[in-house]
Amino acid sequence: MLSHELLKNEGILIIKPQGALEKSDFEALAKEIDPYIEQNGRLRGILLDAKEFPGWQDFGSFITHLRFVRDHHRSVARIAAVSDSAFLTIAPKIASHFVQAEVRHFDSKDREKALAWLRRLEAESQVSPP
Repeated sequence: MLSHELLKNEGILIIKPQGALEKSDFEALAKEIDPYIEQNGRLRGILLDAKEFPGWQDFGSFITHLRFVRDHHRSVARIAAVSDSAFLTIAPKIASHFVQAEVRHFDSKDREKALAWLRRLEAESQVSPP
């Protein structure tokens, strides 16, 4: 199961796994963020808040997850993985080969730093080069 919250005013999606990921989790996410992306062009960021990686309910859930990433990764500027899980610590390095978003890992104790990093995106993109 995957709980999620879209901070519409900031363009940040917070997702929190609470058990094995299911096909319906990604369908629910798409229903929430697709209209937002259509209206705004992109998400500023995704904050993945996961103490541990719970895995997938079944192979179909894994495939749905891959399709979700394929269909949405160009519409997300940054992804912050907040976790102490060994798997999620290395996941940003792996993900950087498959997604356009800038991906960064943060320890669980640094959740607020991760959120601040996602929020800083607009300010950094408005700074003109010297």
